[in-house]
Amino acid sequence: MSKFSLQVGLTPEGTCSYLPGQQERLGVAMEQELHSPLGYQALIRLGFRRSGGTIYKPMCNACNACQPLRINAKEFAPSKSQKRILNKISSFTYKLKNEMDEEWFELYDRYISTRHQTGSMFPANKDQFFEFSHAEWLPNHFLHIYENDTLIAIAVTDILSDSISAMYTFFEPLHPLSLGTVSILIQLKLCIELNKNWLYPGYQIDDCPAMKYKDRYKPNQKLVNMVWQG
Repeated sequence: MSKFSLQVGLTPEGTCSYLPGQQERLGVAMEQELHSPLGYQALIRLGFRRSGGTIYKPMCNACNACQPLRINAKEFAPSKSQKRILNKISSFTYKLKNEMDEEWFELYDRYISTRHQTGSMFPANKDQFFEFSHAEWLPNHFLHIYENDTLIAIAVTDILSDSISAMYTFFEPLHPLSLGTVSILIQLKLCIELNKNWLYPGYQIDDCPAMKYKDRYKPNQKLVNMVWQG
Protein backbone atom coordinates (compact mmCIF):
# COMPACT_ATOMS: atom_id res chain seq x y z
CA MET A 1 0.00 0.00 0.00
CA SER A 2 2.43 2.64 -1.22
CA LYS A 3 -0.18 5.17 -2.38
CA PHE A 4 -3.72 5.77 -1.19
CA SER A 5 -6.24 8.57 -0.92
CA LEU A 6 -7.16 9.77 2.54
CA GLN A 7 -10.39 11.52 3.40
CA VAL A 8 -10.50 12.90 6.93
CA GLY A 9 -13.60 13.96 8.84
CA LEU A 10 -13.16 16.54 11.61
CA THR A 11 -14.86 16.24 14.98
CA PRO A 12 -16.29 19.31 16.74
CA GLU A 13 -13.94 21.05 19.14
CA GLY A 14 -14.09 19.93 22.76
CA THR A 15 -12.20 20.27 26.00
CA CYS A 16 -8.72 18.74 25.80
CA SER A 17 -8.22 15.64 27.93
CA TYR A 18 -4.53 16.37 28.52
CA LEU A 19 -3.79 20.10 28.65
CA PRO A 20 -5.87 22.54 30.71
CA GLY A 21 -7.28 25.47 28.79
CA GLN A 22 -6.86 23.82 25.39
CA GLN A 23 -9.48 22.70 22.90
CA GLU A 24 -9.06 19.45 21.02
CA ARG A 25 -10.27 18.37 17.61
CA LEU A 26 -9.68 15.03 15.92
CA GLY A 27 -9.30 14.04 12.31
CA VAL A 28 -10.97 10.69 11.66
CA ALA A 29 -9.99 8.45 8.74
CA MET A 30 -13.08 7.83 6.63
CA GLU A 31 -12.01 5.30 3.94
CA GLN A 32 -13.25 1.87 4.93
CA GLU A 33 -10.53 0.16 2.88
CA LEU A 34 -7.97 1.63 5.26
CA HIS A 35 -9.70 -0.02 8.21
CA SER A 36 -7.56 -3.13 7.97
CA PRO A 37 -4.21 -4.25 9.41
CA LEU A 38 -2.31 -3.01 6.33
CA GLY A 39 -4.30 0.21 6.20
CA TYR A 40 -3.70 0.91 9.87
CA GLN A 41 0.02 0.22 9.43
CA ALA A 42 0.10 2.88 6.73
CA LEU A 43 -1.88 5.35 8.83
CA ILE A 44 0.10 4.83 12.02
CA ARG A 45 3.18 5.87 10.04
CA LEU A 46 1.31 9.14 9.38
CA GLY A 47 0.69 9.75 13.07
CA PHE A 48 -2.75 8.16 13.45
CA ARG A 49 -3.92 6.00 16.35
CA ARG A 50 -7.07 4.02 17.02
CA SER A 51 -9.80 4.00 19.65
CA GLY A 52 -11.91 0.91 19.15
CA GLY A 53 -12.45 0.70 15.40
CA THR A 54 -12.03 4.46 14.86
CA ILE A 55 -8.69 5.66 13.43
CA TYR A 56 -7.92 9.22 14.44
CA LYS A 57 -5.26 11.91 14.71
CA PRO A 58 -5.24 15.17 16.70
CA MET A 59 -5.87 18.11 14.35
CA CYS A 60 -6.34 20.96 16.81
CA ASN A 61 -6.68 24.56 15.67
CA ALA A 62 -4.29 26.21 18.14
CA CYS A 63 -2.09 23.39 19.47
CA ASN A 64 0.29 20.73 18.15
CA ALA A 65 1.49 19.39 21.49
CA CYS A 66 0.64 15.75 20.62
CA GLN A 67 3.77 14.42 18.92
CA PRO A 68 3.62 10.94 17.35
CA LEU A 69 6.59 8.93 18.60
CA ARG A 70 8.04 5.53 17.81
CA ILE A 71 10.84 3.59 19.48
CA ASN A 72 13.47 1.75 17.45
CA ALA A 73 13.05 -1.70 18.98
CA LYS A 74 16.04 -3.35 17.30
CA GLU A 75 18.44 -0.62 18.48
CA PHE A 76 16.85 0.03 21.87
CA ALA A 77 19.47 0.79 24.53
CA PRO A 78 18.02 0.79 28.05
CA SER A 79 19.05 3.53 30.44
CA LYS A 80 20.54 2.71 33.86
CA SER A 81 17.14 2.91 35.53
CA GLN A 82 15.55 0.80 32.80
CA LYS A 83 18.30 -1.80 33.22
CA ARG A 84 17.53 -1.93 36.95
CA ILE A 85 13.87 -2.57 36.20
CA LEU A 86 14.77 -5.26 33.65
CA ASN A 87 16.86 -7.00 36.33
CA LYS A 88 13.99 -6.81 38.82
CA ILE A 89 11.51 -8.36 36.40
CA SER A 90 13.75 -11.16 35.17
CA SER A 91 11.45 -13.68 36.85
CA PHE A 92 8.25 -12.15 35.42
CA THR A 93 6.49 -14.06 32.66
CA TYR A 94 4.33 -12.78 29.85
CA LYS A 95 2.06 -14.18 27.20
CA LEU A 96 0.28 -12.71 24.19
CA LYS A 97 -3.35 -13.85 24.02
CA ASN A 98 -6.38 -13.23 21.81
CA GLU A 99 -8.67 -12.91 24.83
CA MET A 100 -8.14 -11.57 28.32
CA ASP A 101 -7.92 -13.80 31.40
CA GLU A 102 -11.12 -14.14 33.42
CA GLU A 103 -9.83 -11.92 36.24
CA TRP A 104 -9.10 -9.00 33.89
CA PHE A 105 -12.02 -6.86 35.01
CA GLU A 106 -11.11 -7.00 38.71
CA LEU A 107 -7.62 -5.76 37.79
CA TYR A 108 -9.01 -3.10 35.45
CA ASP A 109 -11.50 -1.92 38.09
CA ARG A 110 -8.74 -1.52 40.68
CA TYR A 111 -6.63 0.39 38.18
CA ILE A 112 -9.38 2.81 37.12
CA SER A 113 -10.68 3.31 40.66
CA THR A 114 -7.20 4.10 41.98
CA ARG A 115 -5.56 5.96 39.11
CA HIS A 116 -8.36 7.55 37.06
CA GLN A 117 -11.25 8.49 39.31
CA THR A 118 -11.72 11.78 37.43
CA GLY A 119 -11.29 10.28 33.95
CA SER A 120 -13.86 9.46 31.29
CA MET A 121 -13.49 5.71 31.90
CA PHE A 122 -14.56 5.92 35.57
CA PRO A 123 -16.36 3.96 36.84
CA ALA A 124 -14.95 0.87 35.15
CA ASN A 125 -17.39 -0.65 32.66
CA LYS A 126 -16.89 -3.94 30.82
CA ASP A 127 -18.86 -3.01 27.70
CA GLN A 128 -17.19 0.40 27.42
CA PHE A 129 -13.74 -1.14 27.64
CA PHE A 130 -14.61 -3.80 25.06
CA GLU A 131 -15.71 -1.12 22.58
CA PHE A 132 -12.59 0.93 23.32
CA SER A 133 -10.07 -1.91 23.02
CA HIS A 134 -11.48 -4.03 20.17
CA ALA A 135 -11.63 -3.38 16.44
CA GLU A 136 -13.54 -5.68 14.09
CA TRP A 137 -11.01 -5.08 11.30
CA LEU A 138 -7.93 -5.92 13.40
CA PRO A 139 -6.94 -9.14 15.19
CA ASN A 140 -7.00 -8.28 18.89
CA HIS A 141 -4.06 -9.15 21.13
CA PHE A 142 -3.62 -8.73 24.86
CA LEU A 143 -0.18 -8.96 26.46
CA HIS A 144 -0.57 -10.54 29.90
CA ILE A 145 2.20 -9.96 32.45
CA TYR A 146 2.53 -12.23 35.51
CA GLU A 147 4.51 -12.12 38.72
CA ASN A 148 4.67 -15.49 40.47
CA ASP A 149 1.74 -16.64 38.30
CA THR A 150 -0.35 -13.66 39.45
CA LEU A 151 -1.73 -11.38 36.72
CA ILE A 152 -0.41 -7.85 37.34
CA ALA A 153 -0.83 -6.09 33.98
CA ILE A 154 -2.54 -6.33 30.61
CA ALA A 155 -1.47 -4.31 27.58
CA VAL A 156 -3.77 -4.04 24.57
CA THR A 157 -1.15 -4.67 21.89
CA ASP A 158 -1.75 -4.29 18.15
CA ILE A 159 0.52 -6.47 16.01
CA LEU A 160 1.18 -4.89 12.60
CA SER A 161 3.37 -5.80 9.63
CA ASP A 162 6.59 -4.10 10.76
CA SER A 163 5.67 -2.78 14.18
CA ILE A 164 3.74 -3.13 17.42
CA SER A 165 1.38 -0.47 18.71
CA ALA A 166 0.97 -0.13 22.48
CA MET A 167 -2.71 0.81 22.48
CA TYR A 168 -3.61 0.82 26.22
CA THR A 169 -2.27 -0.69 29.43
CA PHE A 170 -3.78 -1.27 32.85
CA PHE A 171 -2.06 -2.80 35.84
CA GLU A 172 -1.97 -3.41 39.58
CA PRO A 173 -2.10 0.22 40.77
CA LEU A 174 -0.23 -0.19 44.08
CA HIS A 175 2.59 -2.36 42.78
CA PRO A 176 6.02 -1.08 43.94
CA LEU A 177 7.40 -1.14 40.39
CA SER A 178 6.32 1.21 37.61
CA LEU A 179 4.27 -1.32 35.67
CA GLY A 180 3.68 1.13 32.84
CA THR A 181 7.43 1.12 32.27
CA VAL A 182 7.52 -2.65 32.68
CA SER A 183 4.89 -3.10 29.98
CA ILE A 184 6.81 -0.98 27.47
CA LEU A 185 10.06 -2.81 28.19
CA ILE A 186 8.31 -6.16 27.65
CA GLN A 187 6.63 -4.91 24.47
CA LEU A 188 10.08 -3.95 23.19
CA LYS A 189 11.19 -7.52 23.92
CA LEU A 190 8.13 -8.74 22.04
CA CYS A 191 9.13 -6.64 19.03
CA ILE A 192 12.43 -8.51 18.87
CA GLU A 193 10.72 -11.88 19.29
CA LEU A 194 8.29 -11.09 16.46
CA ASN A 195 10.92 -9.38 14.27
CA LYS A 196 9.24 -5.97 14.34
CA ASN A 197 11.22 -2.78 13.81
CA TRP A 198 9.17 -0.26 15.79
CA LEU A 199 7.10 0.14 18.92
CA TYR A 200 4.51 2.91 18.69
CA PRO A 201 3.62 3.93 22.28
CA GLY A 202 1.30 6.80 21.35
CA TYR A 203 1.64 10.56 21.53
CA GLN A 204 4.40 12.33 23.41
CA ILE A 205 2.97 15.41 25.20
CA ASP A 206 5.79 17.32 26.89
CA ASP A 207 3.53 19.52 29.04
CA CYS A 208 1.40 16.63 30.34
CA PRO A 209 3.08 14.67 33.18
CA ALA A 210 1.10 11.51 32.37
CA MET A 211 2.11 11.59 28.68
CA LYS A 212 5.70 12.80 28.58
CA TYR A 213 7.45 9.58 29.56
CA LYS A 214 7.68 8.03 26.11
CA ASP A 215 10.78 10.00 25.13
CA ARG A 216 12.78 8.12 27.79
CA TYR A 217 13.11 5.07 25.52
CA LYS A 218 16.03 5.55 23.14
CA PRO A 219 16.57 5.71 20.27
CA ASN A 220 13.24 7.05 19.12
CA GLN A 221 11.80 9.19 16.37
CA LYS A 222 9.13 11.90 16.33
CA LEU A 223 6.94 12.76 13.38
CA VAL A 224 7.72 16.39 12.50
CA ASN A 225 6.11 17.95 9.41
CA MET A 226 5.21 14.42 8.28
CA VAL A 227 8.83 13.24 8.42
CA TRP A 228 10.11 10.84 11.08
CA GLN A 229 13.13 12.47 12.74
CA GLY A 230 15.44 11.40 15.52
